[in-house]
Amino acid sequence: MSVYTRIEPHELEEFLCTYALGGLVAFSGISAGIENTNYYVSTTQGEYVLTLFETMGAQELPYFLELMAFLAEQDVPSAHPIADRQRRYLRSLKDKPAALVQRLPGANVLTPTPQQCRAVGRGLGHMHRVGQAFSGRRENERGAAWRRTTARKVLPCLDSADAALLTAEMEFQGQVQTRDLSVGVIHADLFRDNVLFVDDTLTGIIDFYYACNDVLLYDLAVTVNDWCSRPDGQLDENNLRLLLTAYREQRDFQVDEQAA
Repeated sequence: MSVYTRIEPHELEEFLCTYALGGLVAFSGISAGIENTNYYVSTTQGEYVLTLFETMGAQELPYFLELMAFLAEQDVPSAHPIADRQRRYLRSLKDKPAALVQRLPGANVLTPTPQQCRAVGRGLGHMHRVGQAFSGRRENERGAAWRRTTARKVLPCLDSADAALLTAEMEFQGQVQTRDLSVGVIHADLFRDNVLFVDDTLTGIIDFYYACNDVLLYDLAVTVNDWCSRPDGQLDENNLRLLLTAYREQRDFQVDEQAA
């Protein structure tokens, strides 16, 4: 359950008075998600999602909201933040940072079709290409240093097989050179629960609150490992081929990326 902060109708009505969105019709909590409180909000003028940020401070959030607006304006199906009457994306509700964004159509998929894998590859490639023009910058807080620190913390809690697997993986990652690989805006969390579809049409890439500037191939690898994996953990070669081909139609690999 991701409704950590309860709001009353009169509190939301007062919040909405600072927007030109008409009157409140209905609202309901959203159970999906982990870190933030989310509500569906219906007004006389449209459908929106309200997010109350439970852990991030107001100083961290402009990067994400400005990125979402930028990408939506570049035809990436991102939920565009809604500006209030003073042209601010970020507000406060119940003493927590809060933002309204467009509610996008569609739903998550549990078992992606080949067509959906192709659409995700195309969408990610387009995002990586147009994101090069975004002026904001944020370091990846869960980059290589974080992974090393976290691995040391969890190793004592693992059984011998899992500990050996993690140790081998960290040794492998320590040998990978990324300094010559293309860097740009990445989503960093593009799992199935952060993409919306209507049938096989991709209608939304959501939850940009892990987004940052990092190696583009890292973002692609995260995406592939969720969208193209089979129940046994192996990759579905057909879905992988379709996703990568569609990605490269939007942004082809450089020589160093191809080798990596």
